[in-house]
Amino acid sequence: MPPVPTDTAAPQPPASPRRDAAAAAAAAAPAGSGVRGEAEGAEPPAAGEERAVTAPLVGPPGPPKAAAPERETWTRQMDFIMSCVGFAVGLGNVWRFPYLCYKNGGGVFLIPYLLIVFVGGIPVFFLEVALGQFMKQGGIAAWNIAPLFKGLGLASMVIVFFCNSYYIMILVWGLFYLVHSLTDTLPWATCGHAWNTEQCAELFHLELCRNGSVNASAGTGPFNLSCADLASKRSPVIEFWENKVLRLSGDLSEPGEMNWQMILCLVTTWVVVYFCIWKGVKSTGKIVYFTALFPYVVLILLLVHGVTLPGALGGIVYYLKPDWSKLAEAQVWIDAGTQIFFSYAIGLGALTALGSYNRFHNNCYRDAYILAVINSSTSFFAGFVVFSVLGFMASEQGVDISKVAESGPGLAFIAYPKAVTLMPLSPLWATLFFFMLLVLGLDSQFVGVEGFITGILDLFPQPGAGSLRRELTAAVCCVVCCLIDLSMVTQGGMYVFQLFDNYSASGITLLWQAFWECVVIAWVYGADRFMDDVARMIGYRPLPFMKWCWAVVTPLVCVGIFVFHVVNYKPLTYNKTYVYPWWGDAIGWVLALSSMLCIPCTVLYKLLRCKGSLRERWQLLTTPIWGHHHLEYLTPEAEAKLLAPEPPKEKAMLFETVI
Repeated sequence: MPPVPTDTAAPQPPASPRRDAAAAAAAAAPAGSGVRGEAEGAEPPAAGEERAVTAPLVGPPGPPKAAAPERETWTRQMDFIMSCVGFAVGLGNVWRFPYLCYKNGGGVFLIPYLLIVFVGGIPVFFLEVALGQFMKQGGIAAWNIAPLFKGLGLASMVIVFFCNSYYIMILVWGLFYLVHSLTDTLPWATCGHAWNTEQCAELFHLELCRNGSVNASAGTGPFNLSCADLASKRSPVIEFWENKVLRLSGDLSEPGEMNWQMILCLVTTWVVVYFCIWKGVKSTGKIVYFTALFPYVVLILLLVHGVTLPGALGGIVYYLKPDWSKLAEAQVWIDAGTQIFFSYAIGLGALTALGSYNRFHNNCYRDAYILAVINSSTSFFAGFVVFSVLGFMASEQGVDISKVAESGPGLAFIAYPKAVTLMPLSPLWATLFFFMLLVLGLDSQFVGVEGFITGILDLFPQPGAGSLRRELTAAVCCVVCCLIDLSMVTQGGMYVFQLFDNYSASGITLLWQAFWECVVIAWVYGADRFMDDVARMIGYRPLPFMKWCWAVVTPLVCVGIFVFHVVNYKPLTYNKTYVYPWWGDAIGWVLALSSMLCIPCTVLYKLLRCKGSLRERWQLLTTPIWGHHHLEYLTPEAEAKLLAPEPPKEKAMLFETVI
C-alpha cells in the first residue's frame, strides 16, 4: 500500500506545569522561530538594525494559543531508506566507480575506498541525517543549531540548485537515446544517416591492421583502409553522439542554435520531476519504491546476459586484478575520497531535508550504516555489469580493454551503446539500459529538488498556507532550472554542462562543505553535546569513533584531498583536445565560489551586525535556536537551565534573520 506520511512520534509522559508553560510560550512565538536566551548586557538594536522578536519563556495568563502544526513524517521507515537509496545511489555508482576501480589497481582500490568510507563517508552522512532529524528542518534552517554558521545551509542550497540544473541533462540525453532505441536497427549502429560524415566507418577487428589493411564498412560500402587511414575515421556511435545528440560546436563562445528535439525531451523530463515532488513526501514516498528498486532488476538482467557473452570473463578479471603498487600513489587515495563524497551525496542539504521527515526517535545511526552498505555494494556490483560488457566489446573488436573502458557520459553514451550494437537483439538491450539510466537518475534528480524546496519553505515558514504554496514553489523552481538548462541544449551546450559539472558541484565545493559541517558540529556546538542529542533520539550513544571522526579524522581527510585538488588544478578540457578559454575557467570559479563564500561571508555579516563585545557576539550567535518539538524532549536538567525558577524580569529574545 502506498505510504502516506503521518505523525507517528512516540508518546511522551505528561509534561510538568513548567514545561507546559514553556510549550505555551513556544506556541505563542512565530512559526519557525525558536527560544534562545538574551545575552546579559546586550544593547537593544539601533534604528535600521534587524529587529528581535521577544516572547517570555513563561506564557501569559489566559488560554494558550494553538501550537504550530506538526511536521509531516514518513509513514514507514522504509520510505526514508528508499528515498536515500534513490538519491545517493545514482549514475556515479554505475559509470564512475567501476572505471576508477580498474584504473587504480583493481581490487586493491577497495582498500582506500573502504577506509575512507568509514572515516569520511559514513560520519558525514550520519551527521547530516541526524541533524535534520534532530532539528526537524531542511538544509538551511537546520543550522539554527549554530546560527552563526547558517551560511552552511545557504551553501548547500546553492550547490544543490546548480546540481539540479545540470544533472537533469543526463536524463534528457538518456530519454533521447531511449526513444531512438525503439527501432528495428539502432541508429548509431550504422553510417549513412543525415548526421554522418564522409569519415564515418564501422571498424572492427583492428588487429588486422598489422597486416597492412583492414576491411571496414561505411555508408558507401566496404573498402580497404591502411593503418594510417584509421586515425581519420570516426565511429557511427561517436558521430551520433556529437552530431545528432549534441550537435557540438567548435567553441564555448559559439552557442549556435537550440535543438528542438532536446528542448522537447528537457520539458518532458522536468514535467515528470515536478509531478514526482509537487505534493512533498506524500508523492515522493510512493514513487521512490519503483525508481529505487527497478534499476537493480535491470542491473541483474544485464549482468546475467553480460556474463554469457564471449570475453566477459576477461573484462571482469581486468576489473578486479590487483596491482598492489598503486597503493603508494596519492592519486588512488584522492580518487577514493572524491568518489565517496560524490556517491554519498554529501554536502547538498538533501540528506538533511530527508532526515527532517523522520520521527524524532528513529534510529538514524543504524540507517546510516545500512545505507552505506547499500551504496557501496551497488557500486561494486555495477562494476561486474559494466566490465562484462566492456570485455565482450574488446574481444569483438580485437583490442585491449583499456582502449574501450570509459567513465562518465563516455561510458553511458559511447562505450555501452557501441557494445550493444554487437549483441543479438540489440534494440531490446539498448531500451533496457537507457530506461534503467533514466530511472536511476530520475530519483536522484527529484529528491535533490525536494531537498531544495524543503530548505526554501523552512526558511520562510507559513504553517497555515496549505499545499498550494508548496506546489507553486516547486513549479517556480522547476521553471527557473529549466530556463538555465536551455543553455545546455544549444550546440555549445556540452561546454556549459562541463563547466557546471566540474565547478559548481565539484569535489572542491563538496569537500569544503563537509569540512565546515564537521568543524561546526564538533567544535562550535560540541561533539559530546551532539552525541547526547543523538542519544536522546535513538536511546543510546553511538560509538566514540563517530565523535573523533567529526572532530579530527574527517576534517583532516577533507583538507588533504582539498589541498591535493587545488595544487593539481589544471584548466578544463573537453575530450582531451579542446582547452577552455581563460574566461570559461573564470566562469567556472564563479560558480564554485558562489557556494564556498556563503560560509565566511555569512559569519562576517552576522558578527558585524550583532552588538556587544566579540565574546558576547560569539556567545549569542552560537546559541542554538530551538524549535517547538525540542521543548517536549528536553531532559529535566536542560529544562532547569532553560526555565528560570521564578518569573523572569527580562524577556528572552527570539533572534532570527534570513541569513
